[in-house]
Amino acid sequence: MIAAIQELRENAPVAFVPLVLALLLFVINGARLTWIDARTHLLPNRIILPWYVFALVLLGAALLLAGDGAGLLRTFLGGAILFSFYLLLHMVQPRGMGLGDVKLAGIMGLYLGYLSWSHLLWGTVATFLLGGLASLVFIILRRAGLKTSLAFGPYLVIGTLAALFVAG
Repeated sequence: MIAAIQELRENAPVAFVPLVLALLLFVINGARLTWIDARTHLLPNRIILPWYVFALVLLGAALLLAGDGAGLLRTFLGGAILFSFYLLLHMVQPRGMGLGDVKLAGIMGLYLGYLSWSHLLWGTVATFLLGGLASLVFIILRRAGLKTSLAFGPYLVIGTLAALFVAG
């Protein structure tokens, strides 16, 4: 993501502003939802649904202003793919994956798709690895059992951040 920011700043400065605003929105809403989900096991629509609109507009504007029509399609498809994948997981095991996680996954897919298909893959892998590792730690520390429900939103946000700034 840092390379994408630098590239836009140098080659398409007008596209730089919407991308930075989209990332700022990610940091603010990601932190809010991580905090809320960790405490309540809820991901409120009043935060998630407007985030979809703003993320699509800002990421889309950055891509269009940079002349990257293929990136726009990849961004949209990244969101749709992750939303659909998590929806399938929810339909298979509704108690294992909440609809808030499904909706949040779509947003994460937009950001990951903005960069590349490999970021989309690594963000998904990182999310499940982090969630599984955290679950294992909670079980070892006896803070959770095999049937304990854990908030997954924080791992979605952190896994996506890891892929955005580390994966390539």
